[in-house]
Amino acid sequence: MDIPGRNATLNIVMGIAINNLKGTVAALAVLVTFSTSCLAQQADSRDEGELLRQLADATPEQAIGLDRQLQALWSQSGSASADLLLERGREALDDGDIMAALDHLTALTDHAPDFAEGWHVRASAFFGMERFGMAAADLEYALTLNPNHYEALYGLGLIFEVIDKPEQAYKAYSRALAIHPYHEEVTNAVNRLKPLVEGSEL
Repeated sequence: MDIPGRNATLNIVMGIAINNLKGTVAALAVLVTFSTSCLAQQADSRDEGELLRQLADATPEQAIGLDRQLQALWSQSGSASADLLLERGREALDDGDIMAALDHLTALTDHAPDFAEGWHVRASAFFGMERFGMAAADLEYALTLNPNHYEALYGLGLIFEVIDKPEQAYKAYSRALAIHPYHEEVTNAVNRLKPLVEGSEL
């Protein structure tokens, strides 16, 4: 989505945001291969509600394992073909081939429209193309399917920040932080925007 009148500062923020969102997607693919922490192993990795409850009360160290389990759970579509499309889409994003990623991920959202992670990751491709409206639409749809998807909320906050809507960005980040209290990027974003948003409300 073309945004007229973007100044140099916004371009810098956009560049950082794109790198952050791509990094988040790349990190997801790596995180799902890690072993879980001892606390996380106490929960059934297929029980999202229990994992989220433990995450809300976890220490920073415990949150790492719980986050990994949630990312792994959210990456399971229940369909081998959908999982393969997700894997190929992520690999293409990691390789910087955004068009190939978009092809794979669009096939995924067509094949498995109720799979929130497909919409979440496709938003990364749109974001990398600076098609922010389409990225936001994908993230919002992902959140209708999974309202607890704090990575989708983080991505939505990034988009609002890039298009110079700090109040909406702050709300999205705050929602994500309420679910995952130790999300480093979200915490940094909240701390960065809090003075600006609170100052504008005075």
